[in-house]
Amino acid sequence: MGSFDFVTIFFLVAAVVIFLQLRSVLGRRTGSERPPFDPYSKREAAGEVDSADRGKVVTLPRRDGTDEDENPYAAIDSFAAPGTPLNDQLRTVAKVDASFNPKEFVNGARMAYEMIVVAFADGDRKTLKNLLSREVYEGFDAAISERESKGEVVRSSFVGIEKADIVGAEVKDSEANVTVRIVSQLISATYDKAGALVDGDADTVAEVNDLWTFARDIRSRDPNWKLIATESEG
Repeated sequence: MGSFDFVTIFFLVAAVVIFLQLRSVLGRRTGSERPPFDPYSKREAAGEVDSADRGKVVTLPRRDGTDEDENPYAAIDSFAAPGTPLNDQLRTVAKVDASFNPKEFVNGARMAYEMIVVAFADGDRKTLKNLLSREVYEGFDAAISERESKGEVVRSSFVGIEKADIVGAEVKDSEANVTVRIVSQLISATYDKAGALVDGDADTVAEVNDLWTFARDIRSRDPNWKLIATESEG
């Protein structure tokens, strides 16, 4: 399948879930922050989508007998050298998800990351709930509740992502997991009810290093991946 699939599917699914329901996703930050999606879609006919599903999925380009037909792992091999552990791991995901493209997965993860970070800082539970596993959501909900109980307010600016790389992938039973290392830059400060700074720095751009793991039930028709684990580095 083309590399077009991942980003467009992610964007349209996110557009429905996020812009019609308030964005979607969650995250956690490093430093003085707390660190804490992606899509998948099967096509039943080569590039045809029922009109009732438009806005949820995107018509895929038809295969045309090019190299990808000869090598179904062409997108994997161009992302990670054949024979490497990462290439082998990504192939296990591609075996159960024919549309999986690691480059486009990373692009979607970058978009998800920003939306997640913003939603967490804003205390936007509806957005977070849509793209987090129940366990991760409960952790973020607890952090937001604690913040609210203290009357604290977070003022955050997302500067950008310096780097995002897939560092691992696997299939467990009926679940595909992909872990991404993300290095980003944020400006974040937390203030108490009196307006005094209690955490972070409103004038300093901080580097944030996170490991996020996304998962999708490969038996499900739901194209969304959910954030199932977060870890801070450095």
